[in-house]
Amino acid sequence: MSNFTNKIRASVFLLTLLVSLTAGKLLAQTSISGTVTDAETKETLVGVNILVKGKVIGTISDLSGKYSLNVNQAPPFTLIFSMIGYTQQEVVISSAQSKIDIQLAESTIIGQEVVVSASRVEESVMQSPVSVEKMDIIAIRDAPQASFYDAINNMKGVEMSTQSLLFKSFNTRGFNANGNVRTVQLIDGMDNQAPGLNFSVGNIVGISELDLESVELLPGASSALYGPNAINGILLMNSKSPFLYQGLSASMKTGIMDQGDRVGRDNKSQAATGFYNFSARYAKAISDKFAFKVNFEYLTADDWQANDFRDQSLLNGSTIETGTTSNNPAYNGVNIYGDETNVNMLSVAQSMVRAGVLPSAALGIIPNMAVSRTGYMERDIADYGTKSVKFNAALHYRINDNIEAVLQGNLGFGTTVYTGADRYSLKDFTMGQYKAELRASNWYVRAYTTQERSGDAFAVGTAAQGINEAWKASTRWFPEYVGAYAQAAGAGLPSDQAHQAARAFADQGRYMPGSTEFNNSLSDVTSRPIPGNASGVGAKFVDKTNLYHFEGSYNFSEQIEFAEFVIGANYRIYDLNSNGTLFAMDENGDEFNINEYGGYIQGSKKLFNDKFKLTASARYDKNENFEGQWSPRVSGVFTQGNHNFRASYQTGFRIPTNQDQYINLNTPQARLIGGLPFLANQYNLNTNSGYTLANVTSYGAAVSVDTKPGSPVYQQSIQQATQIAITQATQTVIQQVQAGLIPASEAPAAIAALVPSLVPGIAAQLVPVNAAGANVDKLQPYEIKEFKPERVKSFEVGYKGIWGTRLLVDAYAYFNRFENFNGSQVLVQDASEAGLAGPNAITGLNLIGVGPGGRNVYSMPVNRTEIIKSWGWAASMDYKLPRGYTVGGNVSFNTLSNLDELAETGFQPSFNTPEYRYVLNFANREVIDNLGFAVAYRWQGEFAWQSSFVNPAVSSQQLAVIPAYGSFDAQVSYKIKSIKSILKVGGSNLFSKGYTQAWGNPTVGTMYFVSLTFDEFLN
Repeated sequence: MSNFTNKIRASVFLLTLLVSLTAGKLLAQTSISGTVTDAETKETLVGVNILVKGKVIGTISDLSGKYSLNVNQAPPFTLIFSMIGYTQQEVVISSAQSKIDIQLAESTIIGQEVVVSASRVEESVMQSPVSVEKMDIIAIRDAPQASFYDAINNMKGVEMSTQSLLFKSFNTRGFNANGNVRTVQLIDGMDNQAPGLNFSVGNIVGISELDLESVELLPGASSALYGPNAINGILLMNSKSPFLYQGLSASMKTGIMDQGDRVGRDNKSQAATGFYNFSARYAKAISDKFAFKVNFEYLTADDWQANDFRDQSLLNGSTIETGTTSNNPAYNGVNIYGDETNVNMLSVAQSMVRAGVLPSAALGIIPNMAVSRTGYMERDIADYGTKSVKFNAALHYRINDNIEAVLQGNLGFGTTVYTGADRYSLKDFTMGQYKAELRASNWYVRAYTTQERSGDAFAVGTAAQGINEAWKASTRWFPEYVGAYAQAAGAGLPSDQAHQAARAFADQGRYMPGSTEFNNSLSDVTSRPIPGNASGVGAKFVDKTNLYHFEGSYNFSEQIEFAEFVIGANYRIYDLNSNGTLFAMDENGDEFNINEYGGYIQGSKKLFNDKFKLTASARYDKNENFEGQWSPRVSGVFTQGNHNFRASYQTGFRIPTNQDQYINLNTPQARLIGGLPFLANQYNLNTNSGYTLANVTSYGAAVSVDTKPGSPVYQQSIQQATQIAITQATQTVIQQVQAGLIPASEAPAAIAALVPSLVPGIAAQLVPVNAAGANVDKLQPYEIKEFKPERVKSFEVGYKGIWGTRLLVDAYAYFNRFENFNGSQVLVQDASEAGLAGPNAITGLNLIGVGPGGRNVYSMPVNRTEIIKSWGWAASMDYKLPRGYTVGGNVSFNTLSNLDELAETGFQPSFNTPEYRYVLNFANREVIDNLGFAVAYRWQGEFAWQSSFVNPAVSSQQLAVIPAYGSFDAQVSYKIKSIKSILKVGGSNLFSKGYTQAWGNPTVGTMYFVSLTFDEFLN
């Protein structure tokens, strides 16, 4: 890391040089003071922001509404007085005035927010060139949900994937996912992704609600300004400045999580469990120059449980809804783990015959069907003791009136569960972000690092497999099952009873959840890194990846008058470190570093008497493993009074994630490998080809048809079996005659009597081989091609306007065209040494899990040749009724326009998005003195979920259906002025049963909560 150290030193030098060049000399000092009051009530207002326009200097009104400010500049200059819920005022200081009293009027016109996400410059949300959603402090405080992150789900076009209480992934415009890598989440400018995983981990180690000033959501492609991976949207969370938000604030929140049909880990009914949340913030401006803040938050709860026990094996004639452990020997429950391990009974029986432990005659009664091991429920394995601890501290120093320096650290750790290719129990997960920044009104430079530590995290499904293997290896369990089945069936038991007897015999001595043996085995398996060693299976997930990021931006508005230009650049390094458990290693046994850099330029110009604003930008990004990417954007906004019409064309791209590039992880469903060429070579996929699951499935179906009685192949096999049986019977009888056991005259009759008993066993071996040989030409090897970044071309039109002073209307429609779409490709490979190129070429039985050599299953990211087309629209209306009531709602529509075309190719796009969703809300911040309320109803339609967690056969047929659901949320709040606090009582998902938002995720029940929030500067 010597090069990295040199880069740090160079960056520090450049920052120091920049400060010295821009600090300038001090000008004459102007002192201003006064009082800020409410224009209607005449009450003093506490915590009003007073800023010098175009500079970083400012102050707030104190507990008596008074303020004072020293400005190192002679008049004229402008002061901006602002406070959430009030109309902003600008006052020009034209002389050496010393006292200015201000009255702020409560805001009566909606849609006056200022945003920065759309263009990286401050602008009215009404005139943004693209759709922007925003929550300010009051909206966050009044949300009828237990946390602001839950309230994001009420924004227009937003969907969530709840993997646990604290781990939630947001998404817009389709292609939703657990751990979404197509959206970017920034906290104070820092990318909040876990560096090794490349997706934001919800808010488990994010920002405290007490320190949150605003949330801005920009749906759709945003790569032109924000770089790679902001292809579906970006979420900006901005914390409170200690200069502008001072004093002590604290919040205590508790409640009940009611999951009506859940069962606790102790196997006793625990429908309702408590959660507890405490947070505190303190900020202080020591002077006009120096301020600091500290934050702390702690949350603990018994998490939502995943309890979907439907059968996703689709084997032995079962369906998702009808399959059970009783009627399907190969049962594979969605939230049951360890039962993913399955084999073909006939294949096991054939191996036992070859080993001499099963008579060949028994093959005639062994069914050609799969059987799986007995699994464990998720609650038996995962740690549901959710907790989250967050620390934040920041030092702000105003070098002069133009430049502010910030040192900031965010540290969080906790325990939760998230869904990837497996369910992962993130136990004592830690992530820290540390930033140094210099900023002015028209530029900034920042450097930060994100340090991820996975703690004692482990893969739940792998852990269950490891417990099974530790108790009894599969190489022993399956033969015991087959042998016991043969004995039971031979004794005349029906097939279903024979299977029950076989499982009972093979499961003798099985470790039961909660037993000492089970707990010791779980501890052993989860302490051993993936994939394990000679001591046994390992399930521990190790990730110590770091991210180092440098960036800067400059606005030339002060230097260039005819238009506004902004430039920016960034450089980042991913330092991969998983101890070989997640990422591939090079020939020296080291994991990889990845370097990326990029830059952008944007220009905007107002035309036609300032009624039309044209904005154009272009960005270039380069990752060392891929060719450079250009992402231009052009947009226009026409304003007529309070009505704004916008149109934009922009491109976005997604550099494959670190996992997409370098993952090398064995999961219960398949081995996940990255898309870079060396990994395909490592697993010989270029010499021993893989076959798509669709190809193998169709081949297996054809083989199955030819194994049925009456088929030509079956009849031919019976004839061959008869001839072989005659030969074997003849040899046996001759030996008996020679031994004097029977007279020679009885030999023909003895042969004739013996042949019928031999034919079934011989035919059982011949039929699948002949059927496979007859269809082997149907197998088409998959050709692995160059892996490229995914691109999207996005067109959007929209309208945002105020009708009168009370109705705000916002609507947009978009069309996306994806190229080089990154999707997962499941490949099945013959596991025998030579593969289909050798002696097994005439069979291919290994590919369908019947041959003795077995098969390998891989899942790797690839670029699709198809063009993926999606489109959608959304609209919202918010209306201010008399006496402070507000009513509103939004509706959104998203779909793939060429889904049928994609389905014909067998592609699984993982759109994972309902076509329709809507939100309705009704609120009043003050129905009567100090008493307010808010209610919201959210609904979304049914859709199919596709991901690496879903059984490939289920995913390919789009059978993993997420049912439609509605959720009603409400809160009532009361402001207790005497103690400067707000009491809030509410509940989410009231009056309805639980719902899931993704396949395999937990059931989200009803949450009741009560909170008391104290704020020293509460008005």
